[in-house]
Amino acid sequence: MARENPAEKALGLLRSRLCDPNFAFKALSHSDDSNYSKLKFLVSSSITEACNNSILLLGPRGSGKIAVLEVVLSDLLQEYPDMISVIRLSGLLHGSDNCAFKEIARQLCMEHQLVFSRMASFDDNSQFMIAMLRECGLAHKTIIFVLDEFDLFALGKQKLLYSLLDAMQSVTSQAVVIGVSCRLDADMLLDKRVRSRFSHRKLLFLPPANEDIQRLLEHILSLPTDSSFPPDYAVAFNAKLQNILADERFKEIISTYLNFDSTVKHLLRYLFRAVSYMDLESGMLSLENFKAALSNIQRHPKLECIKDCSILELYILVCMKRLEVKEQNSYNFNSVMKEYKSIHDSVKTSDYFARNVCLRAFEHLLQRELIGFTDNRGQNHSIEFSPVKLLVSFHELHQGLKSYGSCPAILQQLMDRQK
Repeated sequence: MARENPAEKALGLLRSRLCDPNFAFKALSHSDDSNYSKLKFLVSSSITEACNNSILLLGPRGSGKIAVLEVVLSDLLQEYPDMISVIRLSGLLHGSDNCAFKEIARQLCMEHQLVFSRMASFDDNSQFMIAMLRECGLAHKTIIFVLDEFDLFALGKQKLLYSLLDAMQSVTSQAVVIGVSCRLDADMLLDKRVRSRFSHRKLLFLPPANEDIQRLLEHILSLPTDSSFPPDYAVAFNAKLQNILADERFKEIISTYLNFDSTVKHLLRYLFRAVSYMDLESGMLSLENFKAALSNIQRHPKLECIKDCSILELYILVCMKRLEVKEQNSYNFNSVMKEYKSIHDSVKTSDYFARNVCLRAFEHLLQRELIGFTDNRGQNHSIEFSPVKLLVSFHELHQGLKSYGSCPAILQQLMDRQK
C-alpha cells in the first residue's frame, strides 16, 4: 500500500477543521470574558443550583451564536450527562404555537422514551410540557430550550413564550431558555406579560478583534507536532505559516477581506478556498494562495459584464456616471447623448458613433441590467425619453475599466477625475 503523502493529509486535516465551526470557535473561547465562558457559566450554574434562567444570544448572521452554543452544550452534556435534556426549536420551522408545542412534546417523548400522540390537541401538548417541567425539576434534571430565530416566536399572540416562561416561575420546574436571533431588538418585540417573566440577560456577538483573528488563524492552520505527521514536515509547515502571518502583505489581504465581510463563518469559507490552492508538491501554504482566494471571492457578476461590453457601451456607462456626479438625478437616453457629444467635442475622440448605433448599445445595456428604468412605467414608453439609472457602483465601473484590455485612455482619465 502506497504511503499517504503528508501534504495531502495536511490538506485534508485543514479542510476538515474549516468545515467544523465548533473547532474554530474553541480558539476564541479561552478568555474568561468570552461569550463561551459567560454562557457556560450561566447554564452550568442553573444546572448545579437548580434554578431557572433565560438568555438571548444576539448578533449578525455568521457571527458564531449557534457555533458557540453548540460547543457549550457539548461540554455540558459531557460534564452532566444525566442532568440535561435539550429541546431545539426553530422559528422558521415551528412558527405557529400549535406546531411548536407539538414539536416540544415529540422531543420530550423521545428523550424520556414515552409514546408520542400525533392526535394530541394544543392544550394537551401544553399541559404535557408543564407536567414534564415539573417532573424533571423534581428529578433535578434541567431542560434546555434552544429557540433559534427567536424573533419569529415573538410574532402573533406569543402563547409559546408566555406558557414556557410562566411555567418557569414555579419552584418545582427547572429549565433554561436560550433564544438566538440576529435582531438586536428581539426582546423589545415581547409582550408586556412575556417581558416581565424574561430575565433580560443578553450576550452580544460582535466580529472578532485583530488579536482574535490572529489566534484563530494559528489555531486552524497549524499542524500538530505529534506522531500524525513527519516531525520535520510539521515544523517546517508551521514555520512557513508563522512567516506568512507576520507578513504585512498578508495582513493587508486579511484586512481587505474583513472589510468585505467580517463574520467568522465567511472567514472560514475564505480560508477553505485559500488552503485548497495549496501546492501539494511543496506541501506548504504560500502568500499566493491567499491572494488567489481573495481574487476569486471578490469576483462580481457586474464586473464580468463590464469586461464583455463594447467600447461604445463603456462610453455610455461613463456618461451616465458623470451625470450622476453632476447631481442630475433624472436623465434619459437623450441626456446621455448630450454628455457623450460634450466629451467628443472636448477631446476630439475618434470613438464617435451614430445616434441609432448608440440607441442599440443603450438597449443592450438595459438587457444586461447594467442600467435600468427608474420605474416600471419606463417599459411602456419610448426608450429615448424614459428616465434611467446606473445599476453599477463607481468602484465596479472603475475596476471594470481598469481590467478592460483595450479600454480607451480617455475613459480611464474621466473616471479618475470623478474620485
